[in-house]
Amino acid sequence: RDVTVSGVVEPLRTVGLNSQLSSTVLSIAVEEGDRVGPGQVLARLDAAELQAELASAEANHEVAQAAWERAQQLYREQIITLPEYERDRAAFAAAEATLDQLRTRLGYASIRSPLTGVVLEKDVEAGDLVAPQQQLFRVADISTLVVRVGVSELDVVQLAEGDTVEVVLDAFPDQPVRGWIRRVFPAADPQSRLVPVEVALEAGSPARPGFLARVELRFDARDEVPVIPAAAVVRGAGGQAVFVVQEGRAVRRPVQVGQTYEGRVEVQGGLAPGDVVVVKGNASLRDGARVRALPAAAQAAEATAP
Repeated sequence: RDVTVSGVVEPLRTVGLNSQLSSTVLSIAVEEGDRVGPGQVLARLDAAELQAELASAEANHEVAQAAWERAQQLYREQIITLPEYERDRAAFAAAEATLDQLRTRLGYASIRSPLTGVVLEKDVEAGDLVAPQQQLFRVADISTLVVRVGVSELDVVQLAEGDTVEVVLDAFPDQPVRGWIRRVFPAADPQSRLVPVEVALEAGSPARPGFLARVELRFDARDEVPVIPAAAVVRGAGGQAVFVVQEGRAVRRPVQVGQTYEGRVEVQGGLAPGDVVVVKGNASLRDGARVRALPAAAQAAEATAP
């Protein structure tokens, strides 16, 4: 039994890069679709004001450090009191903290990629004024692409992590892609009542983020199941039946059938291996009618004859 569910191809991980400063964009180093590495600079912001503040903080730090070193010597010689000693120590610690804070803020002027991936979005241009927490870029990790689909609670219990599946992309319908179930979410969506299932695509597939994909899930797989062409089954007042060829006559025989798969139907009772059933022209047959079976070659010739 096959179930096909559709979803959208997505990167395994997507990160939004926001500005931490209120400043002007000086330069942009990447465009949408560019591959980037961890730590690579994507853009630079104007930090002239921060650099001036940093220079002032460095000077204050030097003064506070000299005062602190002098206070340690004087305190050992018992020339200054403990409150004076603590005052210089606190002043030096404050100057050091201010210096570290400004260095950190100055680092925010360079927008860097946190991972190896592809730039999906570029939301600013050089010269734009940006505010704190404004998104500048979106970078995606496309080393693994996934498709998230919703599966019925009746079927999801038959799925497990690691199960292989086949994925068909609408963009490449003749190139099925192999995938595997990466994870089954622990809870169903409260609105759709479907359980999210994440399917990872094999490396090197032609899929891209945003492509529509159809995941084919197979359930209740069984081996050595007797099947006949679905066209052989006729339905009437007496239920489902087939015409079996016996001694040149078509004999109607009731059958019990199960699931249908790719034009074949499972036989659960009424036929035995070796029985010859009518698959074409059975709609107009009567029980006991005389028939003549055509070999496959003759059937092909008859089908192409004018």
